[in-house]
Amino acid sequence: MEPYYYNKMTKQQQAAYHAILQGVLAISDEFQIPRLEAEDLYNVFFRLRLDHPEIFWVPGYKYKYYPDSPNLIFVPEYLFEKGKIKEHQKAMKARVDKLVRPAMNLPEWDKEKYIHDFICENIHYDKLKKPYSHEIIGPLGQGVGVCEGIAKSVKILCDALGIWCIITVCGNNPDKGIKYRHTWNIVKIGGKYYHLDATFDNTLGKDEVRYDYFNLDDKSIFRDHELLIVPAPACIDGDHFYYKEKKLSFTKKEEVYKRALQAAKKGKMFTFHWRGGYLTKTVLEELLELIQKAGEEKGKRAKISLNWSQAVIRFAFTEKIGQAEVVVEEANEGELE
Repeated sequence: MEPYYYNKMTKQQQAAYHAILQGVLAISDEFQIPRLEAEDLYNVFFRLRLDHPEIFWVPGYKYKYYPDSPNLIFVPEYLFEKGKIKEHQKAMKARVDKLVRPAMNLPEWDKEKYIHDFICENIHYDKLKKPYSHEIIGPLGQGVGVCEGIAKSVKILCDALGIWCIITVCGNNPDKGIKYRHTWNIVKIGGKYYHLDATFDNTLGKDEVRYDYFNLDDKSIFRDHELLIVPAPACIDGDHFYYKEKKLSFTKKEEVYKRALQAAKKGKMFTFHWRGGYLTKTVLEELLELIQKAGEEKGKRAKISLNWSQAVIRFAFTEKIGQAEVVVEEANEGELE
């Protein structure tokens, strides 16, 4: 697949991108690249790393120049010494090959689900922010990562399985208390673009894998994500959102009540998406009352959690009689990088 961000650059930027790519692949100490302004160079390097998350050993750089030279001397900052980089490269390639092998012959949508589920079941969101948490070596090598490392890992696995995928980034928003940029993916499934945020699903899925952020359109993702700081294709199709695809997206309150009765009877946890109009406080109260009523009919108490932004409600029932317990969930937990 042609690198997405590379294709959005000027010829001069592309020349610098290509020179940096060759230099860091060769693990050179320093090398010449066409001269760019500092901000331009930062943007080229930033986007190159979005296109190539397999280059996990070079998180930063310095540069030098002579006043009359048409070039800059690019000095990469490496995470490890050269021998160690080669060892890690070999280990990462073997790890990716092993991970994707079981999914090679699956249909496209199932490949995407396989990758998403692997992240949610095996990667621990890393609050300690180790140096490798931002690179694929964190999630794929150590089983820990922040959103940047997780999104890069999703792209690496998508690339290996032949799924079109890019890494996308939104800005921070101090007014809302959002201190950090957040990173996730856009995938192309069945010829259409969708948002896939495995980090948000990972932080929600304490008891089971969640799919609240699996194949969202623009309208849905930007309910609780900031605007992008890098260009990306529009995601306008909402028909292959996970819960809709699995017929767990309801428009009628009777359907919610019926499924709540079944869940209370079987003693199982149940997750659904509400798309019968806006999930206002009034509508939510009505849905919660129906879930609670279903539990009471079976002599059980409802324990409900709610992802309000995405109108996803999850509930289970306990044997204790009493008032339903309702928890409002925050996917980002205020700690995403």
